Amino acid sequence: MRFRYSTNEKGKLVKKALVYTSQEHGIDVSNVDPQAVFVIERLWANGFETYIVGGAVRDLILGKKPKDFDIVSRASPARIKRIFRNSRIIGNRFRLVHVYFGPKTFEVSTFRSLKDGPTSNTYGSIEEDVLRRDFTLNALFFDPINQVVVDFVGGMKDIKAKKVRPIIPLSSIFTDDPVRMIRAVKYGAVTGFVLPLSLRWKIRQQSSLLSTISASRLTEEIFKIIQSPLTSRIVEDLDNTGLYQYLQPQAAMLFKTRQGFREQYLKSLGVLDQAEFQNRPGEAMAGLIRDYLEDVADWTGSDKNPVAPAWERYKEAFMAARRFVMPMNPPRVELDHAVRLLFAEHGVKIKRSRLSEKTPRKPGLFMERKQAMDENHAGEQENSGKKNSRSHRRRRRGKIVKDPDVDH
Repeated sequence: MRFRYSTNEKGKLVKKALVYTSQEHGIDVSNVDPQAVFVIERLWANGFETYIVGGAVRDLILGKKPKDFDIVSRASPARIKRIFRNSRIIGNRFRLVHVYFGPKTFEVSTFRSLKDGPTSNTYGSIEEDVLRRDFTLNALFFDPINQVVVDFVGGMKDIKAKKVRPIIPLSSIFTDDPVRMIRAVKYGAVTGFVLPLSLRWKIRQQSSLLSTISASRLTEEIFKIIQSPLTSRIVEDLDNTGLYQYLQPQAAMLFKTRQGFREQYLKSLGVLDQAEFQNRPGEAMAGLIRDYLEDVADWTGSDKNPVAPAWERYKEAFMAARRFVMPMNPPRVELDHAVRLLFAEHGVKIKRSRLSEKTPRKPGLFMERKQAMDENHAGEQENSGKKNSRSHRRRRRGKIVKDPDVDH
C-alpha cells in the first residue's frame, strides 16, 4: 500500500490518502469501458489529473461491470471542451461536460471546492472534492492508466466491511439534500451492505424532508429505481424505512389498507429485475402501475357500459394511472406505452394513431372565423382606401391638412 501526501498550512507533509495498487484493489481493467479509458488518457496527456469516480469504482471493486462511468478531472469545463470536439458543456449552476461516442455519453466534472459551502460551484482540488461526496463507498478515485485506487475517506475499508457510511456529518447530510436518504437506502439494497443504526435512525427522523423535493427530482429517482436490477428489494427497503410514502404515496397507502397488495406489488416489481426491462422505461412503468389498474381499469367493458369504446376505457385508465403515480410526473409517452401494454395483456389493442387525436373543433367554426377575418380585412382595406383618397385630394388642392384618422 502506498500513501498520497500533501502539505498543510505550515508547509509540512501529511498523509492525505491511501493508494491501493492493482494487487490490492483487485479491479479487472477489462470491465472498464475502453472509451472511458480514452477520455482519461487524453486528459492526463494534457497535464490534468483525472479519475473514474463514484458507483462505477464501487462496482469494479465488487467484481461487477458498470453501465455508467462518471469521470472527474482537474481540467475546467472550457478546457475539456477544447480537448474533445465531440463534447458539450451542460448545466447552469453546476457546469459539466458530456463527451459523446455514438450512443454513449461520458460525464466529466471538475474538482470542486468547499470554499463557498457544500453546494458551491467553485473549482478546487481533489482533497476538497472528495469531502463533497455523500458516502464513502462512492468516494473512491480509480486511475485505469496507472491502475491505482486513491482513497481519502476509508471507502475501501467500508466496502470490505459491507457498510454504508456517510462522509458528511449526520447533522447536515440530509438537510443539505434530502434525496441522499433515498440513495443511502438504494446503495444498501443494491450492494447488500448494512446501514448503521445511527444512519437508519436519522433517515426515519428526517424522512419528511422529502416532501419538499420537486416532482422532477422524485421522478428522476423513481425511474432510476424501476430500471435498476434490484427494483423490488429497493422499494421494500424504502418502505421499511418510511421513505416510499413520499415517492409513491398512493401505493404506500394501499400497502396498509388493502390486504395482499404489498406482496403482489413487490412481486410485480421483481419481474423488472430481469435485464430485458432495464433499458425500457415503458415496460418498467407498466410494472409500477399493473396491480393498481388490475382493480380499477375497465379492460373489456363492464355491465354498466358493455359497449364503451376501447379508446374511452383507455383514457380513464390513463388518468387513473397518472393520479396513482403522483407526485411522479413521467413523460406522457412512457405512461401511454405502459397503459397500452396492460390493455394488450387483456386482449385489447389500443391503436397508437388514436392517441394523438385532439378534440374535434365545432363544425364550421374554422370557416366562420376565416369568413369573419376576411370581412374585417376587407373593411380595413376599404377604410384605408378612403383615407388615402381624402389625403390625396387635400394635397392636390395644396392644402396639406392632417387627417386625425390617418397616421402621419
